[in-house]
Parts: sequence; structure tokens; C-alpha cells
Amino acid sequence: MTVPGFVHGADTLLEVDDIVVNYGRIQALHGISLQVTDGELVTLLGANGAGKTTTMRALSGLLPLTRGRILFEGRDITRMKAHDRVAAGLIQAPEGRGVFPGMTVQENLDMGCYARPYRHKPEYNTALEQVFELFPRLLERRRQVGGTLSGGEQQMLAIGRSLMARPRLLLLDEPSMGLAPMVIQQIFRIIAQINRTGTTVLLVEQNARQALARSHRGYIMETGEIVKTGRGPELLDDPAVQAAYLGVG
Repeated sequence: MTVPGFVHGADTLLEVDDIVVNYGRIQALHGISLQVTDGELVTLLGANGAGKTTTMRALSGLLPLTRGRILFEGRDITRMKAHDRVAAGLIQAPEGRGVFPGMTVQENLDMGCYARPYRHKPEYNTALEQVFELFPRLLERRRQVGGTLSGGEQQMLAIGRSLMARPRLLLLDEPSMGLAPMVIQQIFRIIAQINRTGTTVLLVEQNARQALARSHRGYIMETGEIVKTGRGPELLDDPAVQAAYLGVG
């Protein structure tokens, strides 16, 4: 697949090659191919049931492939266990946030360190400070249990926990789901800031306007297939994308 704006080469961080995923006899993904370059923010956009979350679960190692392969930093990880992918730096903040409700904010953040332990305490302190700079609300709620946080605060906590694992590639699955419009804008501004400070991001979203406006590139997914790809702002101006996702036309 020739992807506008994508340059294949040494900077390719993730390469997904013709992957197929089945749920029993039902084929959920029909030969998905995509690439993410080091330093990019890439969006995978689609309606409910398009196969976005299935794609993310396959990338994370939670679903086996029926066909195809996944390369991460040039290494074939198709058969790699999920926890080994985390240790390699492929980190997902899952759909639905998934915080540990009985643990404090601090304890939730520390859970992100276990798969990729810090060798030195100063490294941990620096990472924690960076998370609190991104999410000052988490610092304010540091000793509060996760289950008592608002939806937006739980989403911040889920992203912060993932950042504590020092991702080479951060997978974000529907971070705007169920949030108020003002909180959604805040979350997307923070995602863009995370990317600007050097973390590569693959973002799964339904909110086309917010996601594509901040993305270097995007993929449009329908019924288990990639049907369109291009630079983020160009897709945002595409009449077909506007009609399908923005209610224009």
C-alpha cells in the first residue's frame, strides 16, 4: 500500500502487513495494512463495528492473527506475547479506561512501571513529574482512589499510567468516549502535546474533527477494511469523510 505522507525506511516504527483476525467463523479484519513512522500521530478512524478495537487488540497481542504479520522496530512480533510487547515499548491505554478502582491515583500510575521497571529512582521521579505536568488534576487527586474520579479524570489516569511505562508507541483506544465536549478538547490537546514531546501515537477514534485536525496521517476503516488514507488535514477536508463523520453534505 502506498500511503500519502508516509516514507518507508529506517524510521518505520510499526508496520502492519495484511492482517486477518477471526472471531470463530466470523472474519473481523479483512487484510489490514498500515504503517506508523517514529514521531508521528496517526489516527485510525471508523464508526462502531468497523474493526478499530479489534485492530488494537491484535497489535497488543490480545488477539491472535489468522494471517499477516506485525513488525515493531523492524522486528517480527506476530507471535510475541502481550506482556513481552509491553516490555518492548508497545503500550496500550484501552477502551473504557480500565483504571483499578480500589487503588489510589498514585498506585494506578505505579502499575504502569511493572512491565518496564526503572533502573534508577531519578528516572522514575522524572517520569512521574512529567505525567503530573501533563495532568495537574492527577497530582491534586494523588491519594484519591481511582473509582471515585470523574470520567475525564479516569481517562487522564489511564493515559498517565501508560506513559509511566515509557512507550515507544502509545496505542490510544477511543480516549474521548463518554466524555463531555470540553473534556474531550482538553484530552485531545494533551494527546497532541504528548506527541510533540516525542512519543509516537496511534489513536483509534470516532471523533473525526478532533482527531484528524491533530494527526499527521489518518486511516479510514469500514467493516474490517482500510478504505481511505491520507494526511490528517486532507482527510478532514475530504467530502466523503465530512459526509460520513462530520454530518456535512
